[in-house]
Amino acid sequence: MPGRAAGGQGAPLAAPRAIVFDWDNTLVDTWPNIIHTMNVTLAAMGQAPWTAEEAHRRIARSLRDSFPELFGERWQEAREIFYAELERSHLAMLSPLPGSAEVLRRFDEGGLPLAVVSNKTGDYLRKEIAHLGWGPRFRAIFGAGDMPRDKPAPDAVLAFLRRVGLAPGPDIWFVGDSPVDIEAAYAAGCAAVLVKGTETHDFPPDRAPHAVIGDCRALPDLAGWIDKPGKQH
Repeated sequence: MPGRAAGGQGAPLAAPRAIVFDWDNTLVDTWPNIIHTMNVTLAAMGQAPWTAEEAHRRIARSLRDSFPELFGERWQEAREIFYAELERSHLAMLSPLPGSAEVLRRFDEGGLPLAVVSNKTGDYLRKEIAHLGWGPRFRAIFGAGDMPRDKPAPDAVLAFLRRVGLAPGPDIWFVGDSPVDIEAAYAAGCAAVLVKGTETHDFPPDRAPHAVIGDCRALPDLAGWIDKPGKQH
């Protein structure tokens, strides 16, 4: 049987027909690199660096949505600094979170359609996924800039579902670590599963996660998953 929600709507989750994953700090640990790159950018733009706590709280939306607010008319200059530093460091500092590779293998080999929808720029996202050799696990990979609107808009989630011939519903799970991910799940009409890190989020009662897990290793049990002998198509 599928797992029961933890701190969400209180009802059992429907077994998933497909799962959409966030990327950063859901499947891979990129906080050290994100914080480093952001602080290099802030320093170059004459702003004070962020603490880790502040970065965790403030970094969620895509760059094209957040940088104009942070840097005003100079946001494109800041973007160039950010990407130059990211290019130097993002693959070297990339680290899979515990159990994520095995969970993806189990779901993929059992025939469950998987996707990544991230607010990391699409080119960098695909480089990171290729670097880990995980590309074949996913039916779709969408990063910031790949669709007309980034998360929390549902565009990428809905595009993935059209690709695999599924309709939105409570048996489509969106798994992510931030309020933006939970918003995206609700916007797409899917179940929201929060990967809870060290930070604390407050959610309105009608927009709370449907389930909360410590990390992706909990997903097979939550899904009531039984490994199947070979990939199904």
